[in-house]
Amino acid sequence: MKFQLWAQPWWVNLLVLIPLLVFFGWRGKGLHLTRQKLFVLAMFAMAFGFVEAAVVVYLRAAVGLLPAYEGTLADVQRLAPEVYKQAELLKEFPRSLLTIEVLREAATLVMLISVAALAAPKARERWAAFLWAFAIWDVAYYLGLWSTIRWPASPKDLDVLFLIPVPWVAQVWFPVLVSSLTLVAIAWLTGKNSG
Repeated sequence: MKFQLWAQPWWVNLLVLIPLLVFFGWRGKGLHLTRQKLFVLAMFAMAFGFVEAAVVVYLRAAVGLLPAYEGTLADVQRLAPEVYKQAELLKEFPRSLLTIEVLREAATLVMLISVAALAAPKARERWAAFLWAFAIWDVAYYLGLWSTIRWPASPKDLDVLFLIPVPWVAQVWFPVLVSSLTLVAIAWLTGKNSG
């Protein structure tokens, strides 16, 4: 697949500003989050990312959109990257399950917001905790998919990032880059106050 710089719809590309806004907006005061809180948030987010990946695999298998799922995991890993095209599967996904998928995404956001609210007493740190958990969850989701079904086969594979309020489509490198830069910014700002 050819490299695509832009996500769709156009405003999804603005997500790349999040790590910059975090870093430059909060660099004066840093963040008052302990390494222990970031670690616990990271453990939650990694486990939750894998659970989300497993749910996606189960949904695709249940509706017949995942090849060889009745065989071994090795069969799925061998065949899925060739035919598992996440962005294209949206057209074939049953409408009833698409509604459930949107509700699942909304529940994911509620869970990430809730754990962030528990992690910090102040709004800025809560926002940082949410971004930290979201970024780790996002990367863990892709790692979970890759470890189970070997998708994405390439960072250039197209993915449906979210369905709320409309489908967000981008190559996998885009959300991984935004999440990674967000993690670096938050770690840097938190480390600034730990010394």
